[in-house]
Amino acid sequence: MVENSSHARHGLGLHSAAGFHENTAQALFWAAFRLVIGAPLIVSGWSKIVDPLAQSRFLEGIGLYPGWLFSPLLAVLQFYGGMMICVGFLTRPIAFANAVMLVITLWFHLAHPYGLAFVTDDGLSFLATATHYLTPEGQQRLLLDGGRAFLGEVQEKAVYNSMFWSAGAMLIAAFGAGSFSVDRLLTLRAF
Repeated sequence: MVENSSHARHGLGLHSAAGFHENTAQALFWAAFRLVIGAPLIVSGWSKIVDPLAQSRFLEGIGLYPGWLFSPLLAVLQFYGGMMICVGFLTRPIAFANAVMLVITLWFHLAHPYGLAFVTDDGLSFLATATHYLTPEGQQRLLLDGGRAFLGEVQEKAVYNSMFWSAGAMLIAAFGAGSFSVDRLLTLRAF
């Protein structure tokens, strides 16, 4: 381990900060990372909690039958699972379940690119005549190529977001909640 090397003890002169890093900073940053992963799950899951069957047809469309079962499960997993990740309660199994769901989301974004679904001919015609809704840069990006570059960027962001989010959930599933968590309070170890 790096902590035991002579370079770590003598070379950098930071050995006095090692205890702070190990005991406090690492735990604080890990708790903050749980918030970065869990809070967006709560936000994304809220609309699903409000209407738990709203995703039924979509889920069946990607092969998850029956939609009436998986849609409410998705709502609970995202909303309440996000809360549990944030506070660090039953963290590993909840983060693992969310990681699986987020990998499916990543697969969906890769397998079903947006294409031109969000930029219609009518919408582009409207923007061409109402250019005050767009900045000059926006006019160039949307109107010159029919929105292709813009939608390419939206697709890219959806893929990267899903990739980051699923990797974050996997890390939390692998390493647990950390020191500042309900798991640690209840079991005296990182669950």
